[in-house]
Amino acid sequence: MPANSRSTRSRRTRLARALAAAGTGAAVLALPLIGATTASAATPAATTAATAYPNNLDGWIRQALSVMSQHGIPGSYDGIYRNIMRESSGNPQAINLWDSNAAAGTPSKGLLQVIDPTFAAYHVPGTAYDPYDPVANIVAACNYAADRYGSIDNVFGAY
Repeated sequence: MPANSRSTRSRRTRLARALAAAGTGAAVLALPLIGATTASAATPAATTAATAYPNNLDGWIRQALSVMSQHGIPGSYDGIYRNIMRESSGNPQAINLWDSNAAAGTPSKGLLQVIDPTFAAYHVPGTAYDPYDPVANIVAACNYAADRYGSIDNVFGAY
């Protein structure tokens, strides 16, 4: 083998190892550039752990924000929290049986008090199809608020 080929291969191996050691995933992106055909020799096996959220208001909001970011739905923790406190005081089983929606047969439900037709129209795939599910309720309500007001952050009263 010519010395030039050994030198080039040695540089590629050192580069792949350095990128793998950096732990940034850059090694996988650089593999085609350095002539490697697989990532197995250059990087350790990657594992992806699902984020576990606590089953409470903080966890529901953080999980909803994660889903929202995947679907391009705007909103902030503070905007969601503010509206939840006004609408349901943080009770995911809240139901309004006295307003005009309830009188028409479609009571507002859940953390952000969404009526069934709105939930159905703004439900986001990947969340439960249940208006009482805290994450599904938040995401659907934020999707509706984004369509109507630009963001849940722009909602400061009943919506």
